[in-house]
Amino acid sequence: MKQHLSKQNRALLSELVRTDFKLRYQGSVLGYIWSLLRPLLLFTILYLVFVKFLRLGSGVPNFPIYLLLGIVLWMFFNDITNQGLKSIVGRVDLIRKVRIPRWLIVVSSSVSALINLTLNLLVVLIFLLLSGVDLLLTGFWLPVVVLEVFLLGIGLSLILATAYVKYRDISYIWEIILQAGFYITPILYPLSLIPEGFFQKTVMLNPLAQAIQDARYALVTHQTDTISSVYGNPMMRLVPILICLVLLGVGILYFKKQAKHFAEDI
Repeated sequence: MKQHLSKQNRALLSELVRTDFKLRYQGSVLGYIWSLLRPLLLFTILYLVFVKFLRLGSGVPNFPIYLLLGIVLWMFFNDITNQGLKSIVGRVDLIRKVRIPRWLIVVSSSVSALINLTLNLLVVLIFLLLSGVDLLLTGFWLPVVVLEVFLLGIGLSLILATAYVKYRDISYIWEIILQAGFYITPILYPLSLIPEGFFQKTVMLNPLAQAIQDARYALVTHQTDTISSVYGNPMMRLVPILICLVLLGVGILYFKKQAKHFAEDI
């Protein structure tokens, strides 16, 4: 993992990303368009159920955009970890035939998810403009939030991909964790619906909850609770970031220790 991203590795990473895109949508009639349709279709369903019927988020300005942005960021994290989890096993032929830095395989799947996110954020921007929402100067902080989610996703992907080589049950366990995380994280509903105090503070220690709320504050409305407002201390924003960095460090060390055995263990 300490290797520099040489020209050869950059070329290899680029080829892995292109191959990943081709394989993912191979045989699909709509192809790459699905990368845009998935979050939009999920948004439409959740919007009708939770906003129109259950009336959630009625007190939040621009709640449809608020909801869409949360879904897009969640799907970004979901894509990174799900694709990263099976990335090593899925490239076993390449690992056995070519001398390749193993970490490039995991990172390539993360870059693919990042490209999808970029396209989806363009859709969010179009929705913002069509809705007549004023663009906030704080929107320039959005790339920092995306970077945080990206690093969190890579750290967990390294851990999951390494564990999946030996323990295939990991994929089922992670699927359950993601389903639970989707409802625990304030994506479908505003954070204000969670009881104040201990519960809100505990939820906001989740790096994804913090990142999604910060993204909404930066891009959609300043009437968004963030970890700083929940704790009454701006320095608390560093805690979820520290969790991301720790998970990334653990992932790198665990992956590096096991990488040399991948070809034999798969």
